[in-house]
Amino acid sequence: MVREFTYRGYSVEQLQKMSMDEFIKLLPSRQRRSLKRGLTDAQRKLLEKVRKYRRLGINKPIRTHARDMVILPEMVGMTIAVHNGKEFVQVEIVPEMIGHRLGEFAMTNKRVVHGRPGIGATKSSMYVPLK
Repeated sequence: MVREFTYRGYSVEQLQKMSMDEFIKLLPSRQRRSLKRGLTDAQRKLLEKVRKYRRLGINKPIRTHARDMVILPEMVGMTIAVHNGKEFVQVEIVPEMIGHRLGEFAMTNKRVVHGRPGIGATKSSMYVPLK
C-alpha cells in the first residue's frame, strides 16, 4: 500500500495550484518569515528559471548558489545543482523536501577518513608495523 504524500493535509497537486501567499501560511515560522520578507536577487533568478524550464519542458539541471532558497511545490520533479562551496551537487526535488532549504541537501563538508600514520608522525606510530 503506497501512501500519497501530503504536506499539512494538502496533496502536491493542491499545493501547486495554491497561490504563493496561501502556501506561505502553511510553512514553519522560519521559512514563512524568510519568504514574507521577499526573495533575494539570486532566489528570484532561480525561481524564474524554474518556472521557465517547467513551462518549456526542459529537463536539465539548474545550477545555483542560492542554498537558502526554500523548496516550493512548483520545484517538485526538477533537478537543481546546488553549490556546496567546491562543486555543484545535483539534488532531485521530491515532495518530501517541500518547506526545507536547498542547502540541506548539499553537504558542505565530507566525513574525515584518516589513513594510517606515516613515518615520523608521532612517538606511538614508531611501533606501527610498516606493511
